Amino acid sequence: MDFHAVLFNIAEEIDSRDLASLKFLCLDHIPLKKQEFIKEAVQLFRILEEKGLLEEDNLSFLKELLYHIKRMDLLNPLNTNKEEVERQIRTNVQVSSYRVLLFNLSEDVANFELKSIKFLLSHKIPKCKLEDNMTMIDIFIEMEKRGILGEGNLYDLKAVCDVIDKNLVKKITDYESSRVERSTERIPVEMQDVEEMMNDLQATSGDFPGVKDQDKAYKMSSRPRGYCLIINNFDFQKARKERPEHENIRDRKGTDKDAEALKNTFKELHFEIVLLEDRTAKQIHEDLKNFRDKNHEGKDCFVCCLLSHGDRGTVYGTDGQEVAIRDLTSYFCSSKCPSLAGKPKVFFIQACQGKTFQSGITLDTDSEQQRESLGIDALLQSECIPDEADFLLGMATVENHISYRHPKEGTWYIQSLCKNLKEKCPRGVAILDILTEVNSEVSQKIDPNNKGKQMPQPKYTLRKKLFFPIN
Repeated sequence: MDFHAVLFNIAEEIDSRDLASLKFLCLDHIPLKKQEFIKEAVQLFRILEEKGLLEEDNLSFLKELLYHIKRMDLLNPLNTNKEEVERQIRTNVQVSSYRVLLFNLSEDVANFELKSIKFLLSHKIPKCKLEDNMTMIDIFIEMEKRGILGEGNLYDLKAVCDVIDKNLVKKITDYESSRVERSTERIPVEMQDVEEMMNDLQATSGDFPGVKDQDKAYKMSSRPRGYCLIINNFDFQKARKERPEHENIRDRKGTDKDAEALKNTFKELHFEIVLLEDRTAKQIHEDLKNFRDKNHEGKDCFVCCLLSHGDRGTVYGTDGQEVAIRDLTSYFCSSKCPSLAGKPKVFFIQACQGKTFQSGITLDTDSEQQRESLGIDALLQSECIPDEADFLLGMATVENHISYRHPKEGTWYIQSLCKNLKEKCPRGVAILDILTEVNSEVSQKIDPNNKGKQMPQPKYTLRKKLFFPIN
């Protein structure tokens, strides 16, 4: 029988419940947004075929899917049986073991237990999202959207299952143990020094820095790793003309050096670079909304670098209008950008405060008030990031203090940040450790007259270690 005729006949036997199960098991390959349009099994098969996961001479993925949803009767048209698929799975797993775990848990949860699970999650998920007709699979998807469930983030799920059924917890811990075992199978047995072994793994891992960190580090293996948006504001002529209070605001000489350094650094770290220059406040909002609305399903991270003048917890557009940093970061909350839920959102912001000065000779100013050659970039430590997980905000300075920008060499903070990222990311150093080194390096600098000092400070709600491995 024709290949497509076989698939059509199988699709005809799959009901809505089985289709929901198949779609869930395929979430790592077909994003949730695209799945919304799949109403029949034949549509799912067509997409799998387009992605190269379903071919006439290679049906292993489909066989495994049917095996997991316990439709052994549909294996017969594919000239196989349960035992053969089990042998296949032992040697070549096609479907994510994490997805299989969640699916099996959903099958083990009784209908009367769903109500209890929804109640236990009500402090994490708004009640309006926990509808009466939600299945356990629907609940898992909602948890993933909100960043409280992931392949290496099973804490909340275990806490709920511990109340409902201890057997469910055992399945989760068995999965976690098997994950570690699968990882350690690749460790050379001849290595005697455990610390040396971990260091080698840390330096070469493309996904996690070491076996001991696999459940504690964000996944970082996609290529490109994600978008790196750089907004670089230099020309403030519009602000000087249109807003009298900004008549002394100056163009940001040296910022091109920062933008170039960031572009080169994050390109080496496998990010897709988008550089935008001289953006008004309205355009900055539109830029961030545009990236909020992009599909980040195939990405692991999002990075935004903002270089501009600013004030208390804000940055300026080139028209002199203020943009609250909190508003910009909040665009990427899980509820507004579901495809980045559970993934790190990283912001590096170099923006002037413009109210506290110290004289200098070779430095330019980022303040509105005129000074001959002083460069001041500052950002107050107001609440600039959302009150939810997975955000990192790298700030140029601690609260109420200044930072420096050289008109030819760029800012102390951005130049130090890029240098340390380039040097330490290939060695498997975590980003927060790199920012600590940036703190140390910048704090030792001093202005030409031995008067100015600077202390950067990161602010974060990361739940795991963040690495940008090169390999």
